[in-house]
Amino acid sequence: MASTSSRQRTVAEKTQATAWFCASLLLFAVLLTLSSKEDDIVRGNQLIRRACEEIYVVGEGETLQTISEKCGDPFIVEQNPHIHDPDDVFPGLVIKITPFLNSRNNFIYYLS
Repeated sequence: MASTSSRQRTVAEKTQATAWFCASLLLFAVLLTLSSKEDDIVRGNQLIRRACEEIYVVGEGETLQTISEKCGDPFIVEQNPHIHDPDDVFPGLVIKITPFLNSRNNFIYYLS
């Protein structure tokens, strides 16, 4: 009887050790996945420096001025004929962005 009890205890200990190992492995995998998606995480001013896509969806609190500065496109109104009033920009509005080479973050200097 003593050997059956000790065998059950050994099986329970192995099961618990295996469960802890699997939980630790899962936690490691989750942390590894989160750390590899640094482009998706916004910290400080990184959002301003991130390149904008050609199709841009306006977010909460954004204006054409802030989008123009962030994306480097000073001609947003001219390229989006569906924007009749530049002050009437709302979250969810889809606009076309064409980044300009002389954007705020990519200055080109000409010396004569």
